Amino acid sequence: MIVIRNARILGGEPRDILIANGLISEIGAGLGGDTVIEAEGLIALPGLVDLHTHLREPGREDAETVETGTRAAAMGGFTAVHAMANTSPVADTAGVVEQVWRRGQEAGHCDVHPVGAVTSGLEGKHLAELGAMADSQARVRVFSDDGKCVSDAVLMRRALEYVKAFDGVVAQHAQEPRLTEGAQLNEGEVSGRLGLTGWPAVAEEAIIARDCLLAAHVGSRLHVCHVSTAGSVEIIRWAKSKGWNVTAEVTPHHLLLTDSCAEASPVGPYNPIYKVNPPLRTHDDVAALREALADGTIDCVATDHAPHPVEDKETEWAAAAMGMIGLETALSVVQEAMVETGLLDWAGVADRMSVRPARIGRLAGQGLPLEPGSPANITLYDPAVRTPVDPTAMVSRSRNTPYEGLTLPGRVVATFLRGRPTVLDGKLV
Repeated sequence: MIVIRNARILGGEPRDILIANGLISEIGAGLGGDTVIEAEGLIALPGLVDLHTHLREPGREDAETVETGTRAAAMGGFTAVHAMANTSPVADTAGVVEQVWRRGQEAGHCDVHPVGAVTSGLEGKHLAELGAMADSQARVRVFSDDGKCVSDAVLMRRALEYVKAFDGVVAQHAQEPRLTEGAQLNEGEVSGRLGLTGWPAVAEEAIIARDCLLAAHVGSRLHVCHVSTAGSVEIIRWAKSKGWNVTAEVTPHHLLLTDSCAEASPVGPYNPIYKVNPPLRTHDDVAALREALADGTIDCVATDHAPHPVEDKETEWAAAAMGMIGLETALSVVQEAMVETGLLDWAGVADRMSVRPARIGRLAGQGLPLEPGSPANITLYDPAVRTPVDPTAMVSRSRNTPYEGLTLPGRVVATFLRGRPTVLDGKLV
């Protein structure tokens, strides 16, 4: 038995947490156990759940693997991640999603739930084997062509209809392809000054509006990936006011960074570390996203952890790959953007980073309250420390973090997966 002593559950008063047989056995004061972990000053959260992680395996093991990616997840306080389908081969069959699921089981650092592709090969022409993936050992419930938009309205409607049979959800990468041909950076003053092709907000907003209407029409579940604009927030808020089954996520980087980073980087303009899809937006967009996450219009934070090898990022802007890593810094960024600004308390953080993403992904045993009888999926977090971000100290195989040199608050001290420590004292077990 393990006793976590004097942890502040959701930021409340210090309590002891007794873990036995993978479950929270008791919560109280003065509890005893075979192993004692002192947690004075630490906040206890339910293990974090990420709806949007790129583990790159199979096919791009030079960027990340299930092993290295789940190690990074554990270091970030995550006990479950959803692995996106844009691998090589694409996760569009039962065989591929079962391979990813088994690799997650073997690695053991956190639960890995494969996301199935909506269309075969992510080509946007024919539906993938949605039913077979849902019935596989991986029990896929989230489907996405992330990296590409399901731009064909008829195909999107068919996907939404299909997943109703097994309570699945289609997670849309909202990007009208014709409006973003050659796009490089958010369309606005910064892109104009830098001479980079603009990426208009309407390209995201138009797809979200269409898909909300489609989801309402067929009575299905729609999830909007990486919302990035104030206009998108208003469309999602409108859809929810109608009672439609629409959920949405925001990334940590869209809560903290703006398109001005591409112009005012510490190493000068055109730093491709800030090249991401969807692009970083304006201060007004960031403010709208924060407010929407606080009031629940945006349901959850999802990292969109997108690892790339050095040669794919350290090149000229136009040729650089899009994406940033985020698993190991997500909780710190949320503390900076949401907690220290007074927009969320720690109970709110638990709701947006554990409870709601687990509910959207239909995960049993994740995102549950820290109470007797619940699986002991627990993150212990020290909000008081502040540490400069050092990419070389990260455990992800890739180093493309946009926060290098920034000092962010907080540190994950320990992570428990069903009572088994995966991280202790800030180090992998």
